Parts: sequence; C-alpha cells; structure tokens
Amino acid sequence: MIKFIADEVWAIDAEWVPDIPTGRRVYDLGPEIPDADVLEHMFQAGGASEENPRPYLKTVLCRVVSVAALVRQKAKNGAISHRLVALPRYGDPAMAEADLLHRFLEGAGKAKPQLIGFNIVEADLPILLQRAFAAGVAAPNFCARPQKPWEGCDYFARYSDWLLDLKQIYGGWGRSTPSLHELACSACIPGKIDTSGQDVIDLWQAGDISKIVAYNEFDALTTFLVWLYTARLSGLLSAEETVAEEDSLRRHVTTLINNGQEYLDTYLKKWDILSG
Repeated sequence: MIKFIADEVWAIDAEWVPDIPTGRRVYDLGPEIPDADVLEHMFQAGGASEENPRPYLKTVLCRVVSVAALVRQKAKNGAISHRLVALPRYGDPAMAEADLLHRFLEGAGKAKPQLIGFNIVEADLPILLQRAFAAGVAAPNFCARPQKPWEGCDYFARYSDWLLDLKQIYGGWGRSTPSLHELACSACIPGKIDTSGQDVIDLWQAGDISKIVAYNEFDALTTFLVWLYTARLSGLLSAEETVAEEDSLRRHVTTLINNGQEYLDTYLKKWDILSG
C-alpha cells in the first residue's frame, strides 16, 4: 500500500479557477468579447448542460490561485513536527500565478519531500506543471530525475511512492471510489466544511482569496489525516504513534488559532465533534 515514509512529507492541495486569457486564446475570442461571455464559452465547450452548467474544465484552461500543504518533518533524533503553510498566506492578496508556481515548485524541488494528495496524479500535479509551462516558469530542482529509480526522489516515475495518490489507493476511478469528503468522514476526519470546490470560482470572482486559502488549508489538513491513517493501515505507524501525531497536529493548529488564524477553529471543532 505504502512502501515507506520519507523524513519530509507534504500533504498538498491546490485550488484553481477558469483562466479567461487562456480561454480567449484557445477559442480565438477577441478582446471585444466580455470576460463573462468568454467564461460561458469555456463552460459550453467543456460540455455544459442544464444539469451541470459548470463542468470540470481541463486543467490547462485554468489558473492556480492557491496551494496549501501540511508539512511533516522527522528530525535526526526521531522527533516529528507539523507545519501548515499556504501560498498565498491567509489574509494576503492574490499572488501572480507564475510567482506562486515558481515558489511552490522550487520549494518542493529543494526539499524533495514525499508528496501526498487526493487525485494528485490526475489533477494537482498536472495543473501545477501545465500552468508552470504556460507561465514560462523554470523549476529544475523539482523536474530533476535520478538516473536510476533507487537513487533518489522521482515525482515522474510510474508507481513511485515519492508521489502518493490516496485516490488511487482507495479505489482509482471505479464506482467504488470515494470522494475525499466521504473517505475522511468515514474515519471521523473532517471533510468539506461550508465550502466545496464548486464555490471557488464564485469566491474568486468576489475577490475573497482568504476564504479560498482557508478552504485550501482545510483540504490539506484532511489529506494529511487520511494519509496518517493510511500509514497506520499499512503498518508503517503504530496506533500509539498515530495518536501522538494527531495530538501534535492539534497543538500546532491550536497555536495557529491563538496567533491569529481564528478560522482554523472551525476545523478543530469539527474534528472534535467527529472524533468525540
């Protein structure tokens, strides 16, 4: 199920919205066409229907607006620490997409963490790379590959545990495949809280980047907890080690709340209710 746990693990989640300039170029829509009409054309071309007016668009047609990660680090003495990070940070304005992608990809490329995600193989990693390509971003450290599979971190090798997709582990794409929300809630882990992926475009259009970041961080926390339980299921962590990490993560989130990130209290309270 999982072959190993690296000394540094990032449970990541990205959020994106349709990119109007890309839509104009792809569908050859001139500057006289209003943005709203370009967006409608993109959805129609993507298969919009009365039942589904906003279909899932190809990721290359979208722009990345937020990336969040729950970072787990193991020190040389064996101590485990946790850190919740996001680009942009909660409360900051939206970032230029190229800057966001460069900072994330080069940060990951230098740290070489084990990357964890839910649908990371089919969604998060492709959009990060596609949009980095579109923006002319260089990320040599992230894209570097070892000459042989056993010689180091490789995010592009098939079946590599350096890029671990929880969706693939728990069902792939068959009818039995759970959503992140369903899988998390089954194990008393918070899933979606008040906001879903369908809401991100409305939040973006309203200029509410902070609510997008909060939603993004919630998903990163959920993804990490699903990975943590998966590591226990795999026998790589004991029940006692799992509980200790949960306690450590709760303390970290509590510290963030006390330091001004009050919105995280919603996640913590939901976690307490489900696990109580």
